Amino acid sequence: MQSYQESMDRILKGEVERGWVKGASALVLHKGKELYCGAFGMADAEAGIPMGRDTIIRLYSMTKPVTAVAAMILAQRGEMDLWDPVSKFLPCFAGQKVWSDGQGEIPADREPVIFDLLNMTSGIPYPDASTQPGRRMEQVVSELVARRERGERVDTQAYMKGIASVPLCYQPGGPWMYGFSADVLGGVIEAVSGKTLGRFLKEEIFEPLDMPDTGFFVPAAKLGRFARHYEPSWDGGLIPHVGSHLGEYYGEDVAFESGGAGLVSTLDDYGHFASMMINGGIYRGNRILGSRTVDFMTKNRLTDSQYHTFDWTRGYGYGCLMRVLMDQGAAATNGSLGEFGWDGWTGNYVTMAPGEELVILYFIQRCGAGFTSAARKIRMATYGALEDEIRTS
Repeated sequence: MQSYQESMDRILKGEVERGWVKGASALVLHKGKELYCGAFGMADAEAGIPMGRDTIIRLYSMTKPVTAVAAMILAQRGEMDLWDPVSKFLPCFAGQKVWSDGQGEIPADREPVIFDLLNMTSGIPYPDASTQPGRRMEQVVSELVARRERGERVDTQAYMKGIASVPLCYQPGGPWMYGFSADVLGGVIEAVSGKTLGRFLKEEIFEPLDMPDTGFFVPAAKLGRFARHYEPSWDGGLIPHVGSHLGEYYGEDVAFESGGAGLVSTLDDYGHFASMMINGGIYRGNRILGSRTVDFMTKNRLTDSQYHTFDWTRGYGYGCLMRVLMDQGAAATNGSLGEFGWDGWTGNYVTMAPGEELVILYFIQRCGAGFTSAARKIRMATYGALEDEIRTS
């Protein structure tokens, strides 16, 4: 019978060998102990740098759970209410309009509130050619990136003003829709705390959790560990990706600290964050969140009608910028009900299962990969290994 180690190695090596990714790595933690760690292929093929445990990767949307934790730190301190309107902290969001294909811009029924941002029900879009607000957001982001490339300092608050200038796709509290909600939440965190998002995260999360390689930029001394990200080429291969997907930028002079997509991290750093989440907000004696706050964050918060618009991952609900497993059959998984997590644009993936005391991390850097078959295989193999461990313990 093939061992768990062999199964995991085969999955990761297979992704590299078939040319789907240049490099792949994974870390699995169970009851505070390492169940698996492996890395294959190249972090930077052009420079000949192999993928390793300490490789620094772009998290993209795996930034979102961190931003949600930061927001809930402020909420549990009583520094903001989840029903507070966004405009209370970011006045540029006052009086936003909603786009109607038949009527153009119409008044919003109410203002977006913090709870809407946490659940992606604010109506705030991402750049998207399929909708009028999405096309306008593309123009806004393109201009902000161009300004930064011309040498201007375009900070988080400049992004807030640009995002607020675009009409909403839906009435606040309406359908679930992936968009800039987490970035706006990052702007709210700055306004409430009086600190940049990067500084707040460093002081409140990264330093207490011993996450030295996590942040919004990569210092010059660590660039040798920073993985390239790749995109498919016309001939079926992979080439280095250039440009900015959503305004992210990783230089030491970074000004826009994207709460939705801007962080970099390593397997061990993010493993510390995930371990804190499955342990009720505490890690190695450092409490980041109250246990009831973590419990609140890791439940489905979509209404029945909103749940039916969350069609990205079947069998899951959504809340506090994370998916939550609700139906094993619909998800076709042996995972535990209540497991939660998210993934990123380049295929990074995390799932956290408090009942199993389990963390699964999978890191790749392929543009547009999203939630992959390999991530599902890794999860299936891991839960199977837990059953073997229970029987033999």
